[in-house]
Amino acid sequence: SESISVPMIPLGLKETKELDLLLPLEDFISEHYGEEGTLFEKEIKEFMELRQAMRTPSRNEAGLELLMEYYNQLYFLDSRFFPPSKSLGVFFHWYDSLTGVPSHQRALAFEKGSVLFNIGALHTQIGARQDRATLPGLNQAIDAFQKAAGAFNYLKENFSNAPSLDMSAASLTMLVQLMLAQVQECVFEKVTLLRAQKDFLTWLQLAQEAARVEDAYSLVHQTMTQAHVKDYVPFSWTTMVQVKSEHFKALSHYFSATALCDCPAASDAELPEHEKAFIQFHITMPEGPSLRVLLQDPEERRKLGKAHLKKAIMKHEEAMRIHGLCKILRKMDILQEVLSFAHKRSLSKYSEIDHEEDFFETGDAPDILPKTHQKPEIKPPNFSQVKVTDLFHRGPSPLSVFSAKNKWYPVRRVHLRRGENGFGFTLRGDSPVLIAGVIPGGCAAEAGLKEGDYIISVNGKDCKWSKHAEVVQLLKSTGEEGVEIGVITLQGSEGPR
Repeated sequence: SESISVPMIPLGLKETKELDLLLPLEDFISEHYGEEGTLFEKEIKEFMELRQAMRTPSRNEAGLELLMEYYNQLYFLDSRFFPPSKSLGVFFHWYDSLTGVPSHQRALAFEKGSVLFNIGALHTQIGARQDRATLPGLNQAIDAFQKAAGAFNYLKENFSNAPSLDMSAASLTMLVQLMLAQVQECVFEKVTLLRAQKDFLTWLQLAQEAARVEDAYSLVHQTMTQAHVKDYVPFSWTTMVQVKSEHFKALSHYFSATALCDCPAASDAELPEHEKAFIQFHITMPEGPSLRVLLQDPEERRKLGKAHLKKAIMKHEEAMRIHGLCKILRKMDILQEVLSFAHKRSLSKYSEIDHEEDFFETGDAPDILPKTHQKPEIKPPNFSQVKVTDLFHRGPSPLSVFSAKNKWYPVRRVHLRRGENGFGFTLRGDSPVLIAGVIPGGCAAEAGLKEGDYIISVNGKDCKWSKHAEVVQLLKSTGEEGVEIGVITLQGSEGPR
């Protein structure tokens, strides 16, 4: 029964409505970039297909990669088509993960935040379905819940003013704490699995690990009962967290009793190590004899063990009482089985060590000092692990220069004839090539070319994506008739007004 895993809490994905971006993006391309928007129908539709696929990701690594790919594409979309000063008139509709309440915003940040939330939610589903009776399963569950905590934490730190409650700062704080508590529970299970041979020090370690889990769930319960969250979080979640807090507190006392009652009294050789461990074991030192006497006197060990068992049984019963308050949890046979098994085991241990001639009153055992050998990590999303190609890489134009934030003067066509000193200007950079300098009195200066202009065409050939050498070659290959260059000037830089 030790190998039965208590269920974890996963999150459902946020759902979203279909979105038709074809006309809004085509119109923006025509208006902002001065290019025929319909030429980019293929790219726009490809983006919309990616969004459609992202709505129903598979519950595995491939699904996570799909969400990451879409999230990364939103960076390019934002840079190209969402100027800070103007709205495209498109609404992004998403439903709350827990309540299903719809929300909508024009801001692309809401779309980004919702996808990031789903990355976190998908990690929780992957974590919750691992086989935690095995070491690989436990390691995968730990990794998944740490990454879920990282996604929710990143969302909390980088996105604000979300219209839905699941993405509010208070809810995200609660979700981060919940994920870290679930990691801590997996760490406890890992210690249980790896410590097959259990001696006095191992039982103490298990007790402190269990106390650390209780501490983590106690903190989650505090965040769940705060003003902005308590009416929103499902009752089954709040109850489950309370049940786990009581259950692990009971386990910490049960393991303490087992260490004291099932392991032989410390020998003189073991005593220093046992004393060192035990002095940092309780939150307050137990009343009674000195530590040395306690560790070497079987009767004193039994007395303290009995006090720990009494507390364990009380906590088991409290866990079962709280569990019984929630209809949804009552239907979870596995949870019922785990609570019942742990309770019976403590009762059985108590009857083993309870002697008829015990005339002392069982004291109140102090609580265990929480301690863990593996602190949970918040692992932020690694967006660079999923490489994406800008879907609009062939246009409208290179993103380094042509973005939604930059405004341009209209395209100017300049006709140049080669003089004795060439065309009279120098070039720099790639995609697009920049006019780095204009020689005073030369052909280029007379034709009105300015330093800082970008070359976007040579004799009608589109050069926005051309490399430096390609543009130089096009200019060199012109004959006596000269060359027509299309240039544009960034508003705010040098250029005609």
